Amino acid sequence: MRHGIKLSKKQSPKSDEELKRMSDIPYASAVGSIQYAVQCTRPDVAYALSVTSRYQACAGEVHWSAVKIILKYLKRTKDMFLIYGGGELIMEGYSDASFQSDDDDAKSQSGFVFKLNGGVVAWKSSKQDTTADSTTEAEYIAASEAAKEAVLDETTSKSWVWYLALLGP
Repeated sequence: MRHGIKLSKKQSPKSDEELKRMSDIPYASAVGSIQYAVQCTRPDVAYALSVTSRYQACAGEVHWSAVKIILKYLKRTKDMFLIYGGGELIMEGYSDASFQSDDDDAKSQSGFVFKLNGGVVAWKSSKQDTTADSTTEAEYIAASEAAKEAVLDETTSKSWVWYLALLGP
């Protein structure tokens, strides 16, 4: 998400004319396309997707502008990609949270990323289900979500090691 862009429900259409104009815009389809990119190859826009997808039922002009910025970014950077290397499989994980970052309901945003040999293999950015009372609590919630994913990734990583051993050098 571009620095300085803040989305909220207050920016949703208020008049019938605005609602009609926004009903002709393929907001949900565009968000779905971004979601496909995030799931397949573009974890770098996971946070932006998480924020813009909240407004599918009530998207306004500002929300649509934010989606167009994401799509333009994806188009500009389509030739960039990750390269996985190295002989030994090394898994790294990171988590973070932003305390009460949602102006609409004061909930925090969580995110985590896992890397295998320096290349991203799992990621997530989402609004927390509960309202944290402190920055520390928000960080613990984010770390807990990352730990759940780490258990799954450890199993996946071991499966990859077994598969690579079968393939041989």
